[in-house]
Formats: sequence, structure tokens, C-alpha cells
Amino acid sequence: MSDPTSLSPAGDRHFDGLADKFAGSLYGGPRGALRLALLDRLLPEMLALDGQPMLDVGGGLGQLAAWFARRGHAVTLLEPARDMLERARLELEGLPVRYVEASLQDLPSRAAGPWPLITCHAVLEWMHDPRTALNILAGRLAPGGQLSLMVFNRDALRFSNVVKGNLQKALDDRLEGTGKRQRLTPISPLSHEWIVAWSRECGLSLQAVAGIRVFHDYLRQPPASEADWERLVALEQRYCRSEPHWRLGRYLLYTFVAGEAASPAKEEPVR
Repeated sequence: MSDPTSLSPAGDRHFDGLADKFAGSLYGGPRGALRLALLDRLLPEMLALDGQPMLDVGGGLGQLAAWFARRGHAVTLLEPARDMLERARLELEGLPVRYVEASLQDLPSRAAGPWPLITCHAVLEWMHDPRTALNILAGRLAPGGQLSLMVFNRDALRFSNVVKGNLQKALDDRLEGTGKRQRLTPISPLSHEWIVAWSRECGLSLQAVAGIRVFHDYLRQPPASEADWERLVALEQRYCRSEPHWRLGRYLLYTFVAGEAASPAKEEPVR
């Protein structure tokens, strides 16, 4: 097993040896629960789904793969961390999922496609060269194919540091993690402007964008009751696609389409 505090030869952060940490402290807590609840609402709104085969890149423990498989999609789950992949295999037993132990850079040889639907959630921010990674994803889409991309929001990370009192760090724009510790600060947090520019470079048309956890991560106190939790979820759902709130989501969720001219009218979310 690889050292969970080391980078890959390409300079990317993989998560070998961290399956328990992800299952417990992330998806076992309110942050992960809220993220999955929002995706359950947003994915049918933001994607045209008709049971098409799909590729889940960096699929981790398989939550996203399970969501699609249970809705009739034949899923290929690509993940470089072996313990993550084995945990997903156990959790998703009986579902139409194929498992490939490989990194995003291996796509051309291990899952070339072309694919009508690719999901890549919370992966690019862990890569040394996310711009090239987006180009690789675009190259694996079929004409008219959809990419569901979710990235860690650099602007939200800056705002969070200010709220926590890390003022000099925010002024210096020292937001990247090192990737060499157990703490999960991304090595390449991404701004919306970068994603828009890079997607145009590789021929992708932006169709929709939303913020994931636009309020939760800035709360001074967690919800004190189940009723408060339900109110928070309702607020997140109401404002996740509205200006200006989506821009401070801890994650930004995008839908891109391959092989179509960019439409300026679709570059900002609408209610």
C-alpha cells in the first residue's frame, strides 16, 4: 500500500490507505451528507439522463457510481487507490458497475470511450496539472456528450480562511495544501474563471453551474436540532444556483457538453 501522505510520481494526491478516513470523517458526517443530498437534487436538473453508459473518474468509495447505477446506467468506475476501489466493490455488490484501477491520466488506454456521460467529482483539485486533466476528460467525450465536473472552490477557501482569522494567509494567496499530510486541503483549489477558460480551450460548452454547501461551511454553530438541519438543507437547495450565493459554494458543480459552441447566455445559472 502506498504512503497516504505522499504524492504520485506525476505530483498528484491519491488516497491510498485513506478509505476509512473518507468513509468516517467525510461521508459519515454532515458535510458529506449535505453534499450527497444536494447532488441528489441537482444531477437530474443539470444533466440529460436517459440511462446512457457513464464513466465515473476518481470514483472513490462509489457513492456517485451507485447513484447512477441504481437509475439504470451501466457504470465504469475509475479509481487509482486500491483500498477505495475494493471498498466500493463491496458496497456496490450487485449493481451494474465495472471497476478499473487507474488514474485520470490512464483514461486513453484504460477507458478510452468515447463516452456519452463522464462524471469527475472532487478530483481536479488533487492534481498537479488540472488544466491538462480537463483536456484529457474532454477528449474522452462523444460528440454531444456530457461532463459533470465538481471542483474545490478556491474563492470559498479564501473566504473560509478569512472567517477563521488566517488573514495573512489569505492576503498572500497561500491557499494550496502540500498533499503530504493527512489533512485534506487540496493541492490545486480552482477558481470559476479558470474552469470557464480551460473548458473553452478544449471545446466544451458550459451548460449549468451550482454551488455545493454555500452556507454550511461558514456556520458559527452546527444546526442544533433536526428541524434546523432541515432548514439548512432547504436554504442550500434554494440558493445553490442563485447569484451571488453559488460562487461561495465549497465545491462548484458544472455541466459541460462536448462539440457545441459556447453559449454566453448559459454561462451563468438561472432560476
